[in-house]
Order: sequence, then structure tokens, then C-alpha cells
Amino acid sequence: MAGGGSVRNCLSPLFQLSHHPFRCNRGLLFTFSTAAQQRSTGDDCGPEEPPDEPRHLLNENSSDHKAIKLEEQVRVLTERYQRALTDSENVRRRTQKFVEDAKLFGIQSFCRDLVEVADILERTTETAVGEEQYDSTLTLKRICEGLSLIDSKLQSIFAKHGLQKMNPIGGKYNPYDHEIVCHVPAEDMQPGTVALVTLDGYKLLGRTIRHAHVGVAVESQECDEHAH
Repeated sequence: MAGGGSVRNCLSPLFQLSHHPFRCNRGLLFTFSTAAQQRSTGDDCGPEEPPDEPRHLLNENSSDHKAIKLEEQVRVLTERYQRALTDSENVRRRTQKFVEDAKLFGIQSFCRDLVEVADILERTTETAVGEEQYDSTLTLKRICEGLSLIDSKLQSIFAKHGLQKMNPIGGKYNPYDHEIVCHVPAEDMQPGTVALVTLDGYKLLGRTIRHAHVGVAVESQECDEHAH
């Protein structure tokens, strides 16, 4: 009997577990749940993997390479910009020098042509003075020939340089080219047309540089009104 009691005492913990299955299963579930939580959080996942050092070094090398490449591009662009500024300044200086020279020597050709007119006038004057004591009629003739030659030469020079004398007689009055100095009766002319010129007008390359002083034809009655 004593032996049977001792056996029962030894097996009593097992009998107690069998009588409380829910408590036993709850303990087992708690154990499994803790192990799963540790596995999910990495507490029991074995040794940690070493850091990815080669990839980090590769990224740094790539960044350094890009930075060096960008610096080289900036240097090249800076040099191009400085060369462009230098070229632009040289062009500006040459253009300014050209403009200054054009202002100084723009009328050089015109003046050289006018010298020929001065030569003709001088020769005509010398001839008239030399022949005055011999024959006044011949002297007057030479003077007229010289003046005619001068006028012809001047008109040729003017035409060469784009200077044109207006010929407004018979044309319609234009306030941009003409200046009215008087009114004349319109006999055989249409009213409002230029009947006479008291001072020639000139255009340089199509632009009026001096207005022609003209008399405009009007009806006789209007002419009398203007006269009063």
C-alpha cells in the first residue's frame, strides 16, 4: 500500500494537468506565441547580415565622378562665355571706330569732287582778269562759258552723291517738298500746281534737305484776295 501511495504521489502532477486541459493548452499557446513574436521581430533570426559596404563605396565613386564631370562642364562653359564677351567687345570697338571714321571721312569723296569745281572757277576768274584789258566782250563770253561749265560740273557731282535738284514746276504742290512764297493767277495751269520757283529745293537720296520756294497757281479771284 505504501508503494502504491508513493506512485500516486509521483503521478499526481500529471493527473492535475489532465484535469485542467484548458490551462495546459493556454500555456502552450503562450509559449508558441512568444516564439513566433520573437521570430517576426528578428530576435531569434540568427546572426545579422554584414553591411553592404561595396555598394556604398560604388555610390560614392559614382557621385564623385558626376561632380568632376559637372565641374569640367562648368569650366568649359565659363571659358566659352569669356571668349564670347571678348569677341563682342572687339566687335563693339571696331564698329565704334568705323562709325567715327565714317563721320570724319564720309564727305571725303564729295569734297574731292568739289575741288574740281574750285579749279574751274579759278581758271575762269584768271582768264577774265587777263582778257579784261583787251576785249570786254570776249571776257564776258569766257565768264559765261566758265559759269556754265561750273553749273554742269556741280550737277554731275550732286547726282553722283545722290543729291538731286527738284523740278516742281507744273507739279502738284507738296508741303513736304515745297514752301509757298507767293500765289500767281492760274492761266493755263490747274489751281494748286506749282507755277514758278524762286529757290531750288534739293533731295539727298530721296530725302528733302531743302524745300523749294514756289509760287502756287490759284484762281484770279483767290489771287486778288491773297494780294489784299
